[in-house]
Amino acid sequence: MISVARTSGAFAFALSCLSGTGQAAGDSDKISAAVDQAFRPLMQEYDVPGIAVAVTVDGERYFFNYGVAAKDTRKPVTKDTLFELGSVSKTFTATLGTYAVIQGKMSLDDHPSRHMPQLRGAAADKASLLHFGTYTAGGLPLQIPNSVTDNTKMAAYFKQWKPATAPGTARRYSNPSIGLFGYVTARALKGDYASLVESEILPGLGLRHSYINVPKAAMADYAWGYNKANKPVRVNPGVFGAEAYGVKSSSADMIHYVEANIGPDMLDAPMKRAIEDTHIAYFEVGEMTQGLGWEQYPYPVTLDRLLAGNSSRMSRESHEATPFVPPRAPSGPMFFNKTGSTNGFSSYVAFVPERKIGIVMLANRSFPIPARITAAYAVLKALEGR
Repeated sequence: MISVARTSGAFAFALSCLSGTGQAAGDSDKISAAVDQAFRPLMQEYDVPGIAVAVTVDGERYFFNYGVAAKDTRKPVTKDTLFELGSVSKTFTATLGTYAVIQGKMSLDDHPSRHMPQLRGAAADKASLLHFGTYTAGGLPLQIPNSVTDNTKMAAYFKQWKPATAPGTARRYSNPSIGLFGYVTARALKGDYASLVESEILPGLGLRHSYINVPKAAMADYAWGYNKANKPVRVNPGVFGAEAYGVKSSSADMIHYVEANIGPDMLDAPMKRAIEDTHIAYFEVGEMTQGLGWEQYPYPVTLDRLLAGNSSRMSRESHEATPFVPPRAPSGPMFFNKTGSTNGFSSYVAFVPERKIGIVMLANRSFPIPARITAAYAVLKALEGR
């Protein structure tokens, strides 16, 4: 089942007014054809039950829904279907961090022990919160060990952890790294991480159908993911699960989030600054530059460069990191992106603020990142030439 919808809510309308341009009548058909050609074949190739794609261009939103949210009920995917975002959740962790800095509750130069005294004297405490937020604390692994099952064991793990490199010299993508950043941020704000994101960040961004803990009233919209054995699955909570991969959202909310990143002037002042600060680049790492949450590339960017920057090698190996001194705010067109996966879901988000274009892809099966990026890139190229 495929459905296509077009909308331009108040937020999108405001962005359209800011851009000073409107969509030509033929653009809708062109965008629809581009999305269909790029994403429809993925359904069969990777046996994906359902995909939701949302596009924003000059403040106009387009929604494309393919397949089903659950195989047993055959309930169709809609723009309100909830998918697990996987590591795209890290961009919300970053936003909570920059929001805490703006509130004066912490500094990115703080060391963890300022807010987590039990780490005082540990090797981990030589790194700053910025290092943990950018995966440059010294070589933490991709996943936290299975033996770490609660916060007491988490603190003990970091107390004994020994870095492989000096802070700020190498990037190694890591859930424990961004997880500690989010955990310490919540302590600085004197709250629980999930509660803070759900009470401050999501509503502050205008996201009304996004959650870490999906409430009973929204469970009917929560898709089932499908694992490699084709069994229905949903993410299991664990230490740093909320901080690293815990957000569930819809394509409608996520394209609104993209628009908030494209045009943050529409947000209240503290949230505007928090979003803008997640766009600052701190390290150059191979083919990409690392900020808090988002990964960036000068625009225009080639597909080969995007694939290299999002490769399994980039996510599983340590790479030299060169700091920007001072940190670099965008000074020209930049391409921002983030991928995400859980055992049963996959996602991809990309946008170019200066061109007012962006795309969200959510699916209830985890399929290869290169396929997601290649499809999204084709659509963005079509938007570029509209």
